[in-house]
Amino acid sequence: MPHAPEITLHVADEAVPLWTKTEEELSAIGLPPPFWAFAWAGGQALARYLLDTPETVRGKRVLDVGCGSGLVAIAAMKAGAAQVTGADVDPFALAAIALNAQANGVEVSVTGDDLIGGPHPAVDLVTVGDLFYERDLSERLLAWLDGFLALGVPVLVGDPGRSYLPRPRLVALAEYAVPVTRDLEDADVKRSTVWRLAPG
Repeated sequence: MPHAPEITLHVADEAVPLWTKTEEELSAIGLPPPFWAFAWAGGQALARYLLDTPETVRGKRVLDVGCGSGLVAIAAMKAGAAQVTGADVDPFALAAIALNAQANGVEVSVTGDDLIGGPHPAVDLVTVGDLFYERDLSERLLAWLDGFLALGVPVLVGDPGRSYLPRPRLVALAEYAVPVTRDLEDADVKRSTVWRLAPG
């Protein structure tokens, strides 16, 4: 990963062909696009932050929501987390996380359940990389994350400024210039911020 060279990921070299092929072959069975095949800007920023501030996760149980490739989950383990669970509803993402965790010599638990809106797992920290791109998902996610805050569990968000980012609720912790692919983004570098979610 350009922004986190400590981590090795299996990612797609050609974004558009993979995306198109996946939509053609798998849309009939209702699978989401292959978000897991790319290192998104918000996730890269969040991974860098965890690696740079290991005290954030050291010895903690971490839940990485919408974990995709597993980048943030792997960074948390490398930074000294006691346990990390990656949650993603895409079964291909779960397979990618297993491969990527193995490539980095760490163990990451995974769940394919849609946790958003359900009970809050017993964890010490929640991480969310690049998930505020769709209105309905963002509203559900924010309401659910508020439940963690009510339990005293901090929530960290990595995001390059997606459309439905709840900016009034966020406290900036760090900002990074993240190299990205122009196939997926509107630039070669995205300014991405790591935020702490504040109570509403």
